[in-house]
Amino acid sequence: MNASFSIIALIGKHKNPEIGIPLLKLAEYLTAKNYTVLLDHLTASQIGSDKYPALTLEDIGAQADLAVVIGGDGTMLNIARMLVSYDVPLIGINQGRLGFLTDLSVDTMFKSLDEILTEKYITERRMLLYAEIIRNGVSVFGSLAFNDVVLYRGMSSGMIEFEVRVNSEYVNTLRSDGLIVTTPTGSTAYALSSGGPILHPGLDLIALVPVCPHTLSNRPIVIGPESVVEIQIQSCANVRINCDSHSCFDLELTDNIIVRRFPKTVRLLHSDNHSYYRMLREKLGWSEFP
Repeated sequence: MNASFSIIALIGKHKNPEIGIPLLKLAEYLTAKNYTVLLDHLTASQIGSDKYPALTLEDIGAQADLAVVIGGDGTMLNIARMLVSYDVPLIGINQGRLGFLTDLSVDTMFKSLDEILTEKYITERRMLLYAEIIRNGVSVFGSLAFNDVVLYRGMSSGMIEFEVRVNSEYVNTLRSDGLIVTTPTGSTAYALSSGGPILHPGLDLIALVPVCPHTLSNRPIVIGPESVVEIQIQSCANVRINCDSHSCFDLELTDNIIVRRFPKTVRLLHSDNHSYYRMLREKLGWSEFP
């Protein structure tokens, strides 16, 4: 047993009935190796298990040495936001196609975890963003984002007009369908489909990616990690903001959106043969021929 990871929490994808079998197999496997296994209380109630202690995510953050997330990238995004303040290292296991964050497979999870638990792993530190909305001088919304903060139009057919400043310096006024403020982790998500650059996760950078801008010369721009992005709504019709497609908020005219780096980072563990570039080739179909 690896004394560094003596208490291991298992967290499954919410409301996924197929998560029970692999999760319980993994719990039995770890218990047989003398690890203490905890379950997220929502996962425990979902799979109907009372064999292992069921804790809230806050208690898991305070007690666990390691958290194993079984699901997809969306599940990992949610858990990472919840546990980032506790600095609990995370391992992602995907039931289906391997994800950018959940890069281990259910089929090989025992072998992969054995390697990691015998200290054959690499560690990644990944940055998050914090978005805040100021309305009439008062903070009315705040949320973490592991992937991105997205300004977008709701049911309106018109473009949004908004002003962008970085570190209080005026950058431009945009008319577009929206704006994506992305971390390196989110650069392979919505930002990628909007023409944004791929940022290596080892970098601490922020990218601003316009969504369908009215002026085609409005291109993505990459800025430093300590930059503070301010977005002020100039024209508004059903404009919204969301963080990781999770926390949403309706905006009003003259609202200010402030986006800055969150001071803490997410710690991800991978097998020591993990390659970000290999994952890009596999996920994006690079090096393939028609």
